[in-house]
Amino acid sequence: MTNIVNHWIGGKSVEGASGTYGPVTDPATGAVTTKVAFASVEEVDAAVAAARAAFASWGQSSLAQRTQILFRFRALLDAHRDEIAALITAEHGKVHSDALGEVARGLEIVDLACGITVQLKGELSTQVASRVDVAAIRQPLGVVAGITPFNFPAMVPMWMFPIAIACGNTFVLKPSEKDPSASVRLAELLSEAGLPDGVFNVVHGDKVAVDRLLEHPDVKAVSFVGSTPIARHIHTTASAHGKRVQALGGAKNHMLVLPDADLDAAADAAVSAAYGSAGERCMAISAVVAVGSIGDELVEKIRERAEKIKIGPGSDPASEMGPLITREHRDKVASYVRNAAAEGCEVVLDGTGFTVDGHEDGHWIGISLLDRVPTTAKAYQDEIFGPVLCVLRAGTYEEGVALINASPFGNGTAIFTRDGGAARRFQLEAEAGMVGVNVPIPVPVGYHSFGGWKDSLFGDHHIYGNDGTHFYTRGKVVTTRWPDPADAPAGVDLGFPRNH
Repeated sequence: MTNIVNHWIGGKSVEGASGTYGPVTDPATGAVTTKVAFASVEEVDAAVAAARAAFASWGQSSLAQRTQILFRFRALLDAHRDEIAALITAEHGKVHSDALGEVARGLEIVDLACGITVQLKGELSTQVASRVDVAAIRQPLGVVAGITPFNFPAMVPMWMFPIAIACGNTFVLKPSEKDPSASVRLAELLSEAGLPDGVFNVVHGDKVAVDRLLEHPDVKAVSFVGSTPIARHIHTTASAHGKRVQALGGAKNHMLVLPDADLDAAADAAVSAAYGSAGERCMAISAVVAVGSIGDELVEKIRERAEKIKIGPGSDPASEMGPLITREHRDKVASYVRNAAAEGCEVVLDGTGFTVDGHEDGHWIGISLLDRVPTTAKAYQDEIFGPVLCVLRAGTYEEGVALINASPFGNGTAIFTRDGGAARRFQLEAEAGMVGVNVPIPVPVGYHSFGGWKDSLFGDHHIYGNDGTHFYTRGKVVTTRWPDPADAPAGVDLGFPRNH
């Protein structure tokens, strides 16, 4: 019998009532292992109603109560990290060590939320006028929603809900329907930690569920991570309905390698950043820009390393890279490689024919490396989201930076060099929200915010860090004037003596 992943509403598992289900596959075998219930409009409304009812008390709860629950949740998450990683591997396909890393990066944001008291401190100005004080405070919004992608089914939700609920909001999560189990397990752990019913809810589904969250009058803010076309739709639709939106879109992250760079270190970094998690990362390096005469040597070093990567089921400890999430996605990724030569690319490695013995029906694709890629090639222009690395050539630093800045995406970028002056110029001149200097994937630690520029972000706020706290709260300024006790009529006074 196929397992069914249900919704989590009002503190308990709720069976789907729409009659519509989606398949969840094991990417390593291609077999459908689970069905996930798809929510109707009415079921989304029930989740929002539960969140709204819970906000009446949760929004007024003390910071101490909220953080104590989050500390307990953190302990449970730490104790169950191996179990959650196994759920991720089973439904996403990434290797177990990579899944454990995902949980660890999510824990960073839980740590931040446990210490949210510092971020929520207000400001006070006294005596702005005679006997007048002004205070600035931050208060929760109400019901907020998160719509998250398949590539990080535990980490990306944890980029959102710990901060949101620490700030006093209640939360409705719509995770990817391709790997939904991790989000439900997180809900169970939150409940075990003592989170009141309705503060955190999970509804599964497709466009029906998403659009209802974007339109629902009781949802005050929407956080999203996914592709650029969907991010644009989320931003446009939710904003039109009066909501705050942070919508993180796609990427084409470049790594600029200068002639003075340590080419072995650069090759190691390029291979790790391009092919880790099978390239299914919004921060993956998918384009290397080789400057000057180093291109041939760098490509050869990358090829040597890429050919040694062990590809296999994510549950196999020997595997370094697993399959792609679905067969359809695998076929789309392969199409970019198959068309590359006709678009003027030099195909150094072609992984489209790769398979794993005994798992022939899995969603496998091998390592692909394309050299001398023209900027007109679709393999360069599109976010492929697979293990395909493009190498472009530039004559000078200036030409390389211009190439990077011409991209419509601006999520992350990196430079590899020994020259501090060049690195300093690059971090100021690169048009991207996150820059690495000899760091290929510059994902910030939890107390700094994550987010890109241009078509990689729609909305004014980056995610987590200080931006996350500001996104999930709204400011209020209170101006007060109190009469001085000296102005009161003379009479009995049991208070402290007045110093005047």
